[in-house]
Amino acid sequence: MKNARRRFLQRSALGLAGATVAPAALARGEVQVPSPAAASSPAASPAPPGMPPAFGTGPSVGPEVTPATIAEAEKLVQVQYTPAERAQAAGNWRVSMAPLYERRTGPRKVALDPGLAPASRWDPALPGVKIGAVRDRFVPSVEGTRPLPSSDTDIAFSSVADLARWIRTRALSSERLTRLYLDRLERFQPKINAAITITRDFALQQARRADAEIAAGRYLGPLHGIPWGGKDLLDTAGIPTTYGAEPYRDRVPAKDAVVVERLHRSGAVLVAKLSLGALALNDIWFGGQTNNPWLLEEGASGSSAGPGAATAAGCVAFAIGSETGGSIVAPAMRDGIVGLRPTYGRVPRTGAMTLCWSLDKLGPMTRYVEDSLLVLRAITGPDPGDVASVPSRLDYDVTAPVTGLRVGYFPKWMAEAPATDVDRAALETARRIGLIPVEVALPDWPYGSLNTILFAEAAAAFEELTLSGRLGELKMQVPDAWPNTFRQSRFLSAVDLVQADRFRRLVAMEMARLFERVDLLLVPSLRDEMLTISNQTGHPSLTLRAGFVEVGQARSDWAPDPEHPLPTFDPKRRVPHGVTLIGRLFDEGLIGRVGVALERAWRVGDERPPGFS
Repeated sequence: MKNARRRFLQRSALGLAGATVAPAALARGEVQVPSPAAASSPAASPAPPGMPPAFGTGPSVGPEVTPATIAEAEKLVQVQYTPAERAQAAGNWRVSMAPLYERRTGPRKVALDPGLAPASRWDPALPGVKIGAVRDRFVPSVEGTRPLPSSDTDIAFSSVADLARWIRTRALSSERLTRLYLDRLERFQPKINAAITITRDFALQQARRADAEIAAGRYLGPLHGIPWGGKDLLDTAGIPTTYGAEPYRDRVPAKDAVVVERLHRSGAVLVAKLSLGALALNDIWFGGQTNNPWLLEEGASGSSAGPGAATAAGCVAFAIGSETGGSIVAPAMRDGIVGLRPTYGRVPRTGAMTLCWSLDKLGPMTRYVEDSLLVLRAITGPDPGDVASVPSRLDYDVTAPVTGLRVGYFPKWMAEAPATDVDRAALETARRIGLIPVEVALPDWPYGSLNTILFAEAAAAFEELTLSGRLGELKMQVPDAWPNTFRQSRFLSAVDLVQADRFRRLVAMEMARLFERVDLLLVPSLRDEMLTISNQTGHPSLTLRAGFVEVGQARSDWAPDPEHPLPTFDPKRRVPHGVTLIGRLFDEGLIGRVGVALERAWRVGDERPPGFS
């Protein structure tokens, strides 16, 4: 998505530059301007009975529009008209098209609440295509007898499943575990800059309640008493929710997001609101950059940067992130953790910041695969506040064999960057544990054009921020940051948006065809096409650490800036590298089962970032 987005920005910037020549063309007399009379609407007179209203017969509104205006606008949307067509378009623009903007420009303005979703709704389930599990089932790993470690660090990096067993048997109290994570959040904040708000008093209150409930025999399940962190776009009653952006840094909601409510009901303990790149882009927020615990000279990647970094550094047991175009996958890959992006519609987004109604998803970020399924189980299910959320089943049985499952892979993608030897070795491991690799392919289509949907919806979500000028308050004002994209997106063609939506359905049909041949896909995590495709079609993904690579330069989510070169390393630095599994719609249980099998085969998930003991 990022590369496609940069190409889009370059083209748009050229179009905007061309728009500045219209006054000069007028001065040279190269365009003919219709007279005011020609540009005005027909004289208003009572219509004879039985005559229906016609387009373009209302009063004139808005500023004058000339053929030169139309000619320059053609450059923005890449169409070409004749001089006569431009003159005709300009002649009645103020009676046919300008009134369409009245909702925004007035006089009869209508404010749209940020929580109001569009009337049209993306449904990833195509007619006639069987999706999802046939039953609800959750069969976790058999309980082990691992004793409680003597080291606080070893406790901090333990799995949610282990922490849950120790808390349930009262070998570990929630209050002790909560204090442990709170202390680590405060101690390592100067290094990773992952917490926007640490909720110490609130967390300790929740932990003490959890301990009292468990002591009284009211155990609520595997998340009871487990400390977690939420990406700071999830509303939390009475606790700031800032979106990582300057204009919202003092925002305090009155109500919890539904996912937060569900985690509260499960007994989980909220210890921090974690950073995100401003308005859910990349890893720089109003407090600076969130850093990768494995390589502090680079960002943690985003936009779920804080959840990624805090989980990798052992500062929370798990976190909740969000993804629109790669915001769970990218930090999970770079920070060496597990990121589960659920099927679009499985987890309700009620009370979460909207970036793109038809793309946004909320999902768990953990250190181990099974932990992500434990969290998903607690937050899944529809809510009336999210019109896209639907009922679904979760069929996870870790004891079921993976032998014979067909794993699709793209030979071309595996042979070129961003794939590495780790990705290629992962495919061989899949074969070794009994999966059947199957070569697959998708048409060579311009998948980046689907981002028309993202850019249009995001610009709509933050229309007021754009039109009020407050986008200028954001720290990042580079060409590939949201402020520029939101402004440019005002010039996207509505016709092209509809065509992108139709193309989206065509791509979904191709993915359905592909999943007739395979049970899941194994892909390089940051392959641009698949990040875009799978987010647009709504398929679930699981990113997990598969090994390590060496890098000679810090990595960034931002377009290269020659004036600010990235740090280089000699010798190279060793960092984790993850691969991504993509499953059928609502089939998270299967990719979770395969993920556990791969995790056990690789045996690389226990290594910790240096400097976080």
